[in-house]
Amino acid sequence: MISGWGFRVETAADGQEALEKLGEFHANVIVTDLMMPRMDGFELMKRLASNGGMPPSIVLTAFGNIETAIQTIHDLGAFWFLEKPIQPAALRVLLDRAASQSRLAEETERLQRQLANSGVLVDMVGTSPQMQQVFHTIQQVAPSKAAVLVTGESGTGKELVARAIHQLSPRRTGPFVAINCAAMPETLMESELFGHEKGAFTGALERRAGCFELAQHGTLLLDELAEMPSGTQAKLLRVLEDSRVRRLGGKSEISVDVRVIAATNRNLDEALKKGDLREDLFYRLNVFQIHLPPLRQRLNDLPILTETLIAHLNRKHGSNVTFASPEVLEAFRRHSWPGNVRELRNVLERAVIMAGEGAIHMAHLPYDFGAAPGSRPAAQVFEPDGVRLPVGTTVGEAEKALIQLTLQHTKNNKTRAAEILGISLKTLFNKLKEYGAAESAETVVG
Repeated sequence: MISGWGFRVETAADGQEALEKLGEFHANVIVTDLMMPRMDGFELMKRLASNGGMPPSIVLTAFGNIETAIQTIHDLGAFWFLEKPIQPAALRVLLDRAASQSRLAEETERLQRQLANSGVLVDMVGTSPQMQQVFHTIQQVAPSKAAVLVTGESGTGKELVARAIHQLSPRRTGPFVAINCAAMPETLMESELFGHEKGAFTGALERRAGCFELAQHGTLLLDELAEMPSGTQAKLLRVLEDSRVRRLGGKSEISVDVRVIAATNRNLDEALKKGDLREDLFYRLNVFQIHLPPLRQRLNDLPILTETLIAHLNRKHGSNVTFASPEVLEAFRRHSWPGNVRELRNVLERAVIMAGEGAIHMAHLPYDFGAAPGSRPAAQVFEPDGVRLPVGTTVGEAEKALIQLTLQHTKNNKTRAAEILGISLKTLFNKLKEYGAAESAETVVG
């Protein structure tokens, strides 16, 4: 029947035989019964999911097994289920939808491979050999279920790596949840990760799901892992090994299907030696390690990074900046970029706002760009656009000068000026009214 609908069909008597055949037969869709000898449908899909190679699947079930079928869909991400006796029309509709989803996933993967060869992978860009190696590793590990440890200095883009792995994985339709372990108070860490029941501690006024539950069938990024308290690391290790989590104050465990990616900017040898990172947790997460090089080691990526960031910032600010001038790019190449790509983005955001349109020139960069830390002139503050503030200038006078300069730059467009200054339009009008009243008072006195 299915062959008559234009599908190439391969059959297996049970889950064990299906696994053997899938080693040679590439299936776009799996249709499986739940009840089978040797290996049932649930175990079959569990095996496929653990290997990261489960295509869209349709579960066939008898009336008494509907609850199991629903659990299979929930726990393993099966496509749908059909109750026996099977209605051919319903089966065909689901097959067409599942096959369409499978083809879309394959086409997306093919396009991503092509883009990666040209220096683009999801939201990451880079043509340098170092970044091409990073892209290659991401593409290798993404389809699997393996844990990944991303290392690199602050600002190199570790979260972008995690998001790229998620987007290129079979979990792309699931949630991506990120938690910064360094920014979380120790007293709240376990609640954030594992959730809590109402009354579990003072202030727990209602039940709350943790990050593992929120990331079900998706990906969880544990950023700055080495900053996590040792006791929480031990509990995390158990969750990773058992795939089960218990909320604080809870009496039962919850099954979770989550891929974990960890990231750190710490030196791993040093973190392990000091005990900031448990060895057993490190070995559990370090299945694949991806190291992001600092920007100073891949300066050849500056042109494509600059072009990509300018396009993004144009969309954000409604500007029309076309490119960075050659002298700006040369200044970028001479800079050491201690803040890496994050610093580059911040420098460009200011430049895009200052330029508004056309090209970015040196005058649009911060006046002390490229200066060594601590070498900023102490006698005065100078901006290339014409503001000179001597020592002794009051905060109010400096504020007034900055507002006036910004209004000149925006040709008295107060809405745009307020955006650049980071204040509300109402605040800007109040300031201008205040300056006008002060000037009137000075005229009267004179």
